[in-house]
Amino acid sequence: MVTPVSRYRLRPRSVRVAVSEIPLATRRTRQPPQLVPGAAAAVATEPAIPSNFLCPISLEMMRDPVTAPTGITYDRDSVEGWLERGHSTCPVTARPLRAEDLIPNHATRRMIQEWCVANRALGVERVPTPRVPLSAAAAADLLAAVSAAARRGDAPACRQLAARARALGKESDRNRRCLAAAGAARALSSAFSQLVGQPALASLLTALGGALDEILAALVVFFPLGEESRSHIASPASLNAVVSILSHGETTAKAGAAVVLREIASSSDPECLDAMSETDGIHDALIKLLQRPVSAQATKAAMVTAYYLVTNSGLAASRLVDLGMVELLVELLVDADKGTTEKALAVLDSLLLTEEGRGKACAHALAVPVLVKKMQHVSDMATEFAVSALWRLCKSFSGEGPCKAEALQLGAFQKLLLLLQVGCMGVTKERASELLRLLNASRDGVECIETVDFKGLKRPFS
Repeated sequence: MVTPVSRYRLRPRSVRVAVSEIPLATRRTRQPPQLVPGAAAAVATEPAIPSNFLCPISLEMMRDPVTAPTGITYDRDSVEGWLERGHSTCPVTARPLRAEDLIPNHATRRMIQEWCVANRALGVERVPTPRVPLSAAAAADLLAAVSAAARRGDAPACRQLAARARALGKESDRNRRCLAAAGAARALSSAFSQLVGQPALASLLTALGGALDEILAALVVFFPLGEESRSHIASPASLNAVVSILSHGETTAKAGAAVVLREIASSSDPECLDAMSETDGIHDALIKLLQRPVSAQATKAAMVTAYYLVTNSGLAASRLVDLGMVELLVELLVDADKGTTEKALAVLDSLLLTEEGRGKACAHALAVPVLVKKMQHVSDMATEFAVSALWRLCKSFSGEGPCKAEALQLGAFQKLLLLLQVGCMGVTKERASELLRLLNASRDGVECIETVDFKGLKRPFS
């Protein structure tokens, strides 16, 4: 018996779950046969798929068929998704079912592949042979091997095993969840801590470098890190090693180190942030990463880390200001994308809490123009930080002040009026209003008005 593709919407009566009950994220993973490029024009009618090739849950052709003890064959993603959502029975027979009871149905998979090959002329692509998913026992064995290698100080073995865990985690979301549930982050972070805690680290760091790089890269796959995992990486020896990699490692290793630091910093754990602030060279490493970017992800990670360090410690803010962070952020903002703009403005606004930071910004020719420009047409978050940063600059200097005069010439007064007209809330509204009062006292009628900023205004100024 064959079923036309156009009739996939019909469901056998014995199926006890509707397609609408399957989350979109699950249904998206199972696609109907794809047309070979260029073959669509030659296909007059859709090929008919044998009904035994259809998953009873998704009603789409199976790509990785597995058979339950009840004798019913499902697509692996569909039935595992069903079980992960809290069900414990076979959808068709309602008999008890566990994920470990599912057995790959190689015969059906080969039949589906042969059917795809036979219908290639009709535009059907062959279903690839699925990879064998990782079992919970195999995941536990792999992580136990990582821990054992770390205990005996076997860096090459740690590197190889961490690379294996990383590859498996990236291979499929199922594998990633399986390794995460087995404690991958905890095992990897502990291995990192044990390796860098060996005696005579200074002479061994070069030899350990490859293993440390690979462990950090693997850790990224298993975010978020729990408290225990963060404590391993936030130890003094571990942080020194991460900063060393951030400063002197290869491009991919620097990116991994930056992302791991961001993960630890963004936890807002005071102890971790204090330990990071006290680590020699961390501020210099972050500045260097912004000056010589290795990837967009690493650049954004460095700014997020800097933001949490600054908001946690005034000493970190002073150190970054002394190293030129204010000037670096201003120049980076000139042509940054949305995500980078938001993060750079957040760090800049935090640095302007310090007198030194405000002095550096006021002295930079691009600081006020960039802030005025970024008040609109980026995002609500960018507007919030840009208004706050400009408010800090204008409020800090008595009298008319150079920042106020420049902001007026650049049309900041009109932009703030427009912002209040179209609507802003909370602290942004308060600071925009106060900033308007500060600027109004210095108005001399020479400020510029950009007509593009008034598009969409629904009512005139009062």
